[in-house]
Amino acid sequence: MPRRRALAGTRENSSHRSHRVQPEPPAIRTSKRSPKSAASKPELVAITGLSGSGKASVLKALEDLGFYSVDNLPIELIPKFAELIRDNPAIRSAAIVVDVREGTGLGRFPEVLASLRRLVEAKLIYLEADDATLLRRFSETRRPHPLGGERSVAKSIAAERAQLAPIRAAADLIVNTSKFTVHELREFIGERFRGARDQSQILIYVTSFGYRNGVPADSDLVFDVRFLPNPNYIPRYKNLTGKNPGVIRYIRSFPQTREFIARISDLLIYLLPHYIAEGKSYLTIAFGCTGGQHRSVMIADEIRDRLAAGGFKAKVNHRDMKGKT
Repeated sequence: MPRRRALAGTRENSSHRSHRVQPEPPAIRTSKRSPKSAASKPELVAITGLSGSGKASVLKALEDLGFYSVDNLPIELIPKFAELIRDNPAIRSAAIVVDVREGTGLGRFPEVLASLRRLVEAKLIYLEADDATLLRRFSETRRPHPLGGERSVAKSIAAERAQLAPIRAAADLIVNTSKFTVHELREFIGERFRGARDQSQILIYVTSFGYRNGVPADSDLVFDVRFLPNPNYIPRYKNLTGKNPGVIRYIRSFPQTREFIARISDLLIYLLPHYIAEGKSYLTIAFGCTGGQHRSVMIADEIRDRLAAGGFKAKVNHRDMKGKT
């Protein structure tokens, strides 16, 4: 689909009832207020999650960004480590890995995390993947599961999920790595935390998905677009996606589509300055339809284009899109 030039202005006339397609949507522009000054506390990122989910790759990505990195630091030493980086002006960012190798002490981590937040700017990343992906990864690496013993890998994965559930509930960022390659995961983490170094900018991820496959776990804002007419019931569009020009014209031909896009644009115009002022470095906006093929894809692309035209760094990901464009 050719890149569309942004028009001046921010809102379409929602009362307009013509079905003429508007190929050049207005940009989402805001009066970008100066954010609060960054906190003086050093940053400590704790990485945890399921075995085989990519913790080592995330630690390496943060190390490449200049984070002082420590793998598998014992729980009882973490508060002392936080004090050390707090008192050392040479270390402003650090990352640690905490996982089931800690044994029974892992149950104390939520309490330790609460104490860390008083010492440093602590963030918790939780990595996970679906069972099939984890089983495949263990098979490919031929490494035993840390909770293995006499249990099968499948039972070990289930036990680890249960053991880590309280920690998952405390996470600031949950990342499902099932569909990431190692390179993609490191790029994803790099973009998120590289953006955090520049508090005057916010990195926006726009995602399309199908409700039949679940809502993306890391979504900040979720919008259900299943109320829009479904191209899936039009034979010539059924096997296409929301990137196809004919599908785009069909979805945009309905006034409720144009009004929804205008209202979402207005909402983001209101919200983004507040997120920036609070120092938020990234935002994930998810649009869902039934299968994630048509409506959510078209809307996600439209919103991404408007954000980009307004000067925001915005990326789009179509989680469940298949078929032909």
